Amino acid sequence: MVDDHNPEVIESKPLNTEIETLAPETTAEIDGLSSTSTLNPDETHVTTLSEDPTSGQIAESLSASSEETGDVDYDDSDFAAALANFDREQAVETAAAHSLTAEEQVVTGTLVKVTDKHAIIDIGLKSEGLLPLDQIVNPDGTHKFAPGESIEVVVEREEAAGGGYVVSHEKALRHKVWDVLEKAANDKTPVKGMVVSRVKGGLTVDIGIKAFLPGSQIEVRPVRNLDGYVGTEIEVRVIKLNKKRGNVVISRKELLEEDQNAKKAVTLSTLEEGTVLTGTVKNLTDYGAFVDLGGLDGLLHITDMSWGRLTHPRDLVNVGDEIQVKVLKFDKDKQRVSLGFKQLTPDPWLDATERYPIGAQVRGRVLSVTDYGAFVELEQGIEGLVHVSEMTWSKRMKHPSKLVKPGDEVDTLILSVNPNDRRISLGMKQLQDNPWEALEDKYPTGAIIEGRVRNLTDFGAFIEIEDGIDGLVHVSNLSWTKRIKHPSEVLKKGEKVRAIVLGVEPENRRLSLGVKQLQPDVWDTFFAQHRIGDVIKGKVLRTAQFGAFVEIADGVEGLCHVSEAVDDKGKQVELNVGDEHEFKIVKMNQEEKKVGLSIRAVGEEASRAEVELYKEASTRDHSGSNKGQKGSGKQGGQSSSSSSSSSSTTLGDLLNWKRAERETEENND
Repeated sequence: MVDDHNPEVIESKPLNTEIETLAPETTAEIDGLSSTSTLNPDETHVTTLSEDPTSGQIAESLSASSEETGDVDYDDSDFAAALANFDREQAVETAAAHSLTAEEQVVTGTLVKVTDKHAIIDIGLKSEGLLPLDQIVNPDGTHKFAPGESIEVVVEREEAAGGGYVVSHEKALRHKVWDVLEKAANDKTPVKGMVVSRVKGGLTVDIGIKAFLPGSQIEVRPVRNLDGYVGTEIEVRVIKLNKKRGNVVISRKELLEEDQNAKKAVTLSTLEEGTVLTGTVKNLTDYGAFVDLGGLDGLLHITDMSWGRLTHPRDLVNVGDEIQVKVLKFDKDKQRVSLGFKQLTPDPWLDATERYPIGAQVRGRVLSVTDYGAFVELEQGIEGLVHVSEMTWSKRMKHPSKLVKPGDEVDTLILSVNPNDRRISLGMKQLQDNPWEALEDKYPTGAIIEGRVRNLTDFGAFIEIEDGIDGLVHVSNLSWTKRIKHPSEVLKKGEKVRAIVLGVEPENRRLSLGVKQLQPDVWDTFFAQHRIGDVIKGKVLRTAQFGAFVEIADGVEGLCHVSEAVDDKGKQVELNVGDEHEFKIVKMNQEEKKVGLSIRAVGEEASRAEVELYKEASTRDHSGSNKGQKGSGKQGGQSSSSSSSSSSTTLGDLLNWKRAERETEENND
């Protein structure tokens, strides 16, 4: 018919409304839609095109039909037919998508393109499938599929915003391999897989689908570092399946345990003490190494690894090494095996005495250095100790590390060998010239040397006279006159001093020196100038209960016993420090440097002197009277009598004479 609004447009041809055969329930839905889509062109035509979101598609369909026929005009019946056709197509689309989603059918699609988040898949529906990008990305970052390649997916759901359908490649793989996995789980047959990544609690393994391998099921023993398994192919067993949730749990431990038990049975059947086996080092500890003998682990203790000394098992073996070991002990009940490695070679200590005679010079490598010396390895399993006292002739070495360090090659001398205790004593200084042997010729007794004060002790001072040679000045050899309590009173560390050699003992490495001997001995001088009976003046230095020590010359002391500290009248004389008195020398011992003093003896000496004075005075008086009476016989007889009386002077005469002398002195005053 002719359009009233556009008279030039001729009547259009009917639309091609060919519809594919639908299910009965779908047909009913479409019939309902068709009946409701019969509209009054005067009332709803414009409204439907403008408000119905599908009106644009309908208009495009009509426009395409008009272009093909060349007719621009169409009537209400054509529009209704087009709308019904579109509704049928939408119903078919919805039904198809619902069927795929509900039954999770595997659909073969085509990869259209890859965005930063999804892979766009053509799944045969009007809307495209959205596949998460991580499902087609390899661990190295490459893509498993290229645009245009076929890919099997499962339609999961329709996006709420109408942007397409969410699809899953992993679910498609699960559907394909699920039957295989179920059979493997039932038959307990192993399957191979690639470790994809590490996840919380274990690993993700690709066995056709992604399965979970718990950390406790990776090895027979717990494993700390799981990162090392990523990217490796392993053999596992399916232990749990949940098809509804799509979960698969696998175990590697079960296969390892079965293999280990099989090997263990073979090993136990042939294991005996003394057997030599080949094993693999599985683990290292501070006390030894665990060796896999074939399903059964044995302990190789560190003390059975080498005849020598090891600080750690890693010094000899590493994990993964294949080594030969000897079965030392086997407990069948506890299935414990003790292994030995050094027992495969003869004990080097058996003939150590013959191979290392005393006095032989040997070369070795320093293993360790301690406070008391250095351990030197002479060969594998044989080591000796160089004690700190045998390292150098010098006494000044503070620590062995000042001379040697681990790894040094040193020449030593065998001092002693004890195979039972596995000990060898070595010496290093014996290969050097002993400076003490020539010291006696170099520094004879009486020689004067000059050195530096190196150290001060309570008993003396050490004087270094040359490198490594120290002499001792005892505190008693520092001064003739002073009582030195500590060498610091007269010497300072580091100062240069002169001393005299008193004696040399090369065997004991001792050199005795003296400082006071450079000065004359005041005692010798005193004993040369004084004799017993001399009266000298002295000053009290200190007192004691038994007497007082008196300084009688510079640096010379004498002792006045308390019994000798009395005056001529027998009265005790009080001796106080600083008092000066006259003392008589009553005892002398030059060897012991002792002088005995007495105040009592001084009084007695004074009395005898007074008697002599009285005698001289009496003699003078009588000789004068004899001159006046010369020639008289009588007088001559009296003179003879007087001479006789003077020779027998009594104590009374002496007292009378002393009294008369005092009276004369008083009168003169």
